[in-house]
Amino acid sequence: MPLKVGDKAPLFTLYSDEKKAVNLSDYRGRRLAVLFFPLAFTGTCTEELCTMRDALADYNELEADIVAISVDSVFTLERFKAAEGLNFPLLSDFNKEVSRQYGALYDTFVLGMEGVSKRAAFVLDGEGIIRYAEVLASAGDQPDYSAMQATLASLS
Repeated sequence: MPLKVGDKAPLFTLYSDEKKAVNLSDYRGRRLAVLFFPLAFTGTCTEELCTMRDALADYNELEADIVAISVDSVFTLERFKAAEGLNFPLLSDFNKEVSRQYGALYDTFVLGMEGVSKRAAFVLDGEGIIRYAEVLASAGDQPDYSAMQATLASLS
């Protein structure tokens, strides 16, 4: 079951594209946009993360950080980040635990792939409370970027 507004975000530790452990608690006291995406190097995922890359200054003005999570390996995420010039951490949920905790995991995705992250967006306040939650039914859809930014602005 997906998490909802008002829930405490489950804590996690995942490895980044830089092969460093990243904990949700590292962002305590900061606003955070947490994105889940199905697979690196796919069209919609590339479009989504490049949209966030291009809007990073807007998120910084809202005193927010961004992390993006998929079930891809850290090695794949490292190459994806470099290829697209992404400017925020990509985190590997290779074991699918965090995607499952956040209610953002497909049982079966395209081509019979099992255990792929759904496209989802969460905004967390500085205390780790979910203030915006969107788990998309279709991997071809994009998150509501305006709603994410409006939520972040309301936390000011």
